[in-house]
Amino acid sequence: MNITLWALQSLLTAFFLVIGVGKMARPYESLRADQRLKWVDSFSPRAVKLIGLVEVLAAIGLIAPGLLGIGTVLTSLAAVGLAMLMAGAIIVHLRRREPQMTALPSVLLAVIAFLAVGRLLWAPLA
Repeated sequence: MNITLWALQSLLTAFFLVIGVGKMARPYESLRADQRLKWVDSFSPRAVKLIGLVEVLAAIGLIAPGLLGIGTVLTSLAAVGLAMLMAGAIIVHLRRREPQMTALPSVLLAVIAFLAVGRLLWAPLA
């Protein structure tokens, strides 16, 4: 179980680092022009950058405590934060009448919830 959780932590960290840095680094107009990111129209440039920052910080929180052996409960808390972010993403897409766009956040939400529970109950980091 520990190996599975580490693999999930690593994959989720890589994913959210790339996605979060992309939101922070790309100009707002470039994000708006991306057909896959139509949700950006519902948020201000500052809010989109903040979402990217939250994703980056949570990604670091998924892996750093375990690697450093300090504050390991933060891994589960970072996972809970990302789960809340994905729940918000699902709500945004449903409000925008984009149900087809809820698939990825729904899968991520399930995987992140599994990780949070796994690190809290089944294989806590020491």
